[in-house]
Amino acid sequence: MQELADGGHCEAPLLKRLPMDRAAQLYTALIRYPDFMDNYLGKESTCHPCDNIGALFAASQYQATSGKEFLRAMATSYQLQCRLVEEIPVMTEGIDHTLVLSYSIVAGLAQLLHLTVEQTAHALAIAGCSISPLASSRASYTFEWKGFASCFDAFNCTNLALLAKEGMTGPLALFEGPKGFKEIFGMKLEYEWEQEDFSLIPKCVLKTYNAEVHSQSTLEAVKDLQRKHQFRVEDIEKIDVTTFLTCYNIIGSGSYGNRKEVDTKEQADHSLFYLVAVLLLDGEIYPGQFEPDRIRQRDVQELLQKVHVHTGLPIHKPLKLAEKIDPYTAPYPEKMRSKVEIIFNDGHKISSEMDDYPGFNTRPLSWEQVTAKFRKLTADSISEHHKDQVIATVRELENKNMQELLQLVNNI
Repeated sequence: MQELADGGHCEAPLLKRLPMDRAAQLYTALIRYPDFMDNYLGKESTCHPCDNIGALFAASQYQATSGKEFLRAMATSYQLQCRLVEEIPVMTEGIDHTLVLSYSIVAGLAQLLHLTVEQTAHALAIAGCSISPLASSRASYTFEWKGFASCFDAFNCTNLALLAKEGMTGPLALFEGPKGFKEIFGMKLEYEWEQEDFSLIPKCVLKTYNAEVHSQSTLEAVKDLQRKHQFRVEDIEKIDVTTFLTCYNIIGSGSYGNRKEVDTKEQADHSLFYLVAVLLLDGEIYPGQFEPDRIRQRDVQELLQKVHVHTGLPIHKPLKLAEKIDPYTAPYPEKMRSKVEIIFNDGHKISSEMDDYPGFNTRPLSWEQVTAKFRKLTADSISEHHKDQVIATVRELENKNMQELLQLVNNI
């Protein structure tokens, strides 16, 4: 970011070098790539609502925007994305959840860019018929694009919103018309939007561990065993993980492919095997656990082979049946039930079971815990004074303008 900074007044950092859509892409990439995002968990799909923030940052940078206006647009984007995950869980059809992100980004931008209702409808329609990413970007073997797909959305949606503002029209019967969403996917979007509120936002969750969200309760169980028992990792014979079907499918070598082959960051943070092993060895999971040298070390590569992952019952299909009868899958997403049992070479066993973790909506992180995480993540990046300024500005953002926050961010 510093090389893009102008060092002067707020208009400067990215405005002189990047158009709004490219600024949206850059901001989103910087937010997304560390993989420490928030999540909303639907029964059949998930999303990262903070993927909306980069485009809203970019829009705020190019025109005067109050903190209150930004927060209102952010809340709109959050709620819409979460609602669409509930109503049209496109990942069950092999479409990536960044499809519904395109709608939520456009909705937030429409507020900040002052689009009319008609312009907003056309912008949503254009985005909906143009952005249809495949969920294969998250399957094994996982490549870097998994972490950059959302920034491509931000770039495109910003561009499309600006086109709609200038009068570009799109297919307004996108959902119900010929060759529309309903016909192609067999999904109906029949929701009473007049009754919409912001009730889904408090259900969003934060991560305690720098790892795929469905791993969090398993990792908390591992941490619980570390806190309660004194043992040597060298004495472990086997680590048995029982978890829910979504976790198993995405990061436990289920339907998304083999997760025991781990050589890169993208593979590591989507491998429950690696995550359990590295937490046992290092006692934490932060960006340092995804450095190439750490991933490829012999100790973690050998230990992850001792991790075994399965669901509560071996029945995985049909999905509706598995969701009802598997004792670990049935409570999801209200709970993220997971059990970890460690078997040692001498035969003795220890185990821990968790339904949630610090950061889940049943155990939300406090402001102090969130700021402590921010300080840890920026330990080698910015001064303590700069951290204090960012924290103070974010906490009072409703009463400030976005130029104050963007000036701080762009000078990091």
